[in-house]
Amino acid sequence: MGHQKRPLPWRGPGDYLNGPVFSMPSIREFCSAKSSGKKLVMVTAYDAWSARLLSDSPVDALLVGDSAMMVMHGDGDTLGATPDLMAMHTRAVAKGNRGKLVVADMPFLSVRKGASHALDCAAALLRAGAHAVKVEGVRGHADVIHHLVESGIPVMGHLGLTPQSVNLFGGFTVQARGIEAAAKLKEDAHALWQAGAFAVVLECIPHVVATEVTKELPIPTIGIGAGSGCDGQVLVLHDLLGLNPDFKPRFVRRYADGAATVIDAVSRFAADVKSGEFPNTKEQFDT
Repeated sequence: MGHQKRPLPWRGPGDYLNGPVFSMPSIREFCSAKSSGKKLVMVTAYDAWSARLLSDSPVDALLVGDSAMMVMHGDGDTLGATPDLMAMHTRAVAKGNRGKLVVADMPFLSVRKGASHALDCAAALLRAGAHAVKVEGVRGHADVIHHLVESGIPVMGHLGLTPQSVNLFGGFTVQARGIEAAAKLKEDAHALWQAGAFAVVLECIPHVVATEVTKELPIPTIGIGAGSGCDGQVLVLHDLLGLNPDFKPRFVRRYADGAATVIDAVSRFAADVKSGEFPNTKEQFDT
């Protein structure tokens, strides 16, 4: 029997010699989670280092969201995102990713200039390393979504509080409240499915509405501020790490006090520099 090369030992996060710890789910496997009862987990990533760390976690997908405009660039909304900027962030995430499904946001108005323009934008994101794109809304561009899917580009939908429509909504407010609004959202969810979307994000809507949509659709729903009845959940990485102490939406649960950790670490570094304790003899080079 021929010699079989043994894999190198895993040394923990940061050791990438042995390949991915978690295999990337295909779009079909992602969708099949609904029928199997497996909850899906998606977290945002905007750069290589966060994608690298998230690759060592059991999340299913990384979302390169246009929320990067708010989280990374300090804007008050997502409208400043461009196809080139989204491709840049997607490329950085792809370089750090190993074993996760990468979904990239189609930026503001990218699907409203016709199928040709949308196809160019989506192609740029896939060439940058995304495996699928996410499109906000469906009314007025269901045909464009269908064209993307028929062109071989997996599309995830996004309904409810769609941040690119913040000016139309008059702010970041809960959507689909009331019988008529809920019925409209349900119609849109079915239209996304009919257009070929493989999943849909439901953001900031009543949990009862989200649960009903989830039961009606054969494709997975991913909730953010939509309650526990969805097939999965997504959060912004910086929110769940508590890196912005001033941002406290009801739907976010903080799993770390990241802001305090960063401030403490940098403060200790500054103190060691000022006292002369850093660098020490082991942290410098001899001639």
